[in-house]
Amino acid sequence: MLQKIFKAYDVRGIYPEPLNETDAWQIGYGTARFLLETASKEGRTDSGARLVVVGRDMRKSSPSLVRALKDGMIEAGAQVVDVGMVDTPFTYFAVNALNAAGAVQTTASHNPAQYNGFKVSGVGAKPVGQDTGLSAIKLIAEGARKGMGPGGGTEESRDLWSGYRAHLLALLPKEILDGTRTLHVVIDASNGMAGTMVPQVFSAVKGLKITPINFDNSTGEFVHEPNPLVEANLAPTREGVRTLKADFGVCFDGDADRCMVIDEKGEPIGCDLLTAWLAQGWLKAQPGASIVYDLRSTRSVEESVRAAGGVPVEGRVGHVFMKQKLRETGAPFGGELSGHFYFGDMWCTDSGARAFINVVSALVAAGKPVSQCIQPFRKFSQSGEINFENEDKQGALDALRAKYPTAKFHTLDGLSMDCGTWWANIRMSNTEPLLRLNLESRDAATVAAMVKELEPILGHRVDH
Repeated sequence: MLQKIFKAYDVRGIYPEPLNETDAWQIGYGTARFLLETASKEGRTDSGARLVVVGRDMRKSSPSLVRALKDGMIEAGAQVVDVGMVDTPFTYFAVNALNAAGAVQTTASHNPAQYNGFKVSGVGAKPVGQDTGLSAIKLIAEGARKGMGPGGGTEESRDLWSGYRAHLLALLPKEILDGTRTLHVVIDASNGMAGTMVPQVFSAVKGLKITPINFDNSTGEFVHEPNPLVEANLAPTREGVRTLKADFGVCFDGDADRCMVIDEKGEPIGCDLLTAWLAQGWLKAQPGASIVYDLRSTRSVEESVRAAGGVPVEGRVGHVFMKQKLRETGAPFGGELSGHFYFGDMWCTDSGARAFINVVSALVAAGKPVSQCIQPFRKFSQSGEINFENEDKQGALDALRAKYPTAKFHTLDGLSMDCGTWWANIRMSNTEPLLRLNLESRDAATVAAMVKELEPILGHRVDH
């Protein structure tokens, strides 16, 4: 069953088929072997080089999967540190706080309750994806059998919340910490790990008045799917902001590594527009810095970063690639359309809590409503991501090149094309016969006309 659950960036599947405790044991064994061997190759001989952090989310299947996962790690000789039920970014903190060889978070992120999975990170919380370790882990796991490992591993539980809290709160403005400035925020935890993280980290902050929605994560069930990219899932946050006249709202996904922001009018803010706004504060603090953004983003990101004296760095879609770009460029900040925001002060990882803090800080500095802060970056009209079914994905991309021979093309991730009055990116799905279109222009009429013109080439338009 391992073939079905190893994905490009993590391990994920429906419990108990195709993902179950037998798989978890094999994955634990394979992951521990990989992480310990990688740490050894990097010259690590310290006590932390055999530590592997394990965390989990609130899903019903997580406790039994974690038990099997840890048993596999112990068989491989790892010293397992169980940090309990935490948000995924917590494990990135723990890896660095303990100087561990890596971490595994048991979670299926934004997927429905019947799913589960594993997110793996290495030394320094570097992401482990298909090309950076997951393939090797899968190979080891496939041959793993109980009794074959060196054994000698250990297990302990540690409560690291105080350190995590201190690290995050040190990044909040002092006016918020001491209550000189107060913000009212509506937060929908989606019955996920933000329901644990937000009270643990922010409950004692004097300047934050938090109205909680869907914070109960004790049942492992969701009132709505924990995916903030689906507009219907934002309804409770939008209504809460409007009814209570809050300063803004936030809706987190299941493992709280990403979020969507709602302005004071109850309107969702595109994550690329949020990236453009937040980048301004980073460039004031670090003039000339690089800002990483995913290549589907509005052109406003590139233009505004350049205008503020920064270096815009286009990145491939996906957390593995975005994190890598932050490390390569030394960028303090990056943003992705999916709601993942990346921070140099979080070890170049994504963090919903840190993104929330960044919005609070930017709002305090601006001294005006969120909608007014975002408005200057609304320069272009966007199609949003549109999916097309197509069995010959490469053929469609070749047809686009042939139809628009004077366009400027590049292939960092899929096919990006600039035709002067409009520009677009078309990416192929890794797992389905789908092409994903994002198109932009200076006016809505051009966007509508060009989407209609491209549709016969791209295939049959679908909603998923």
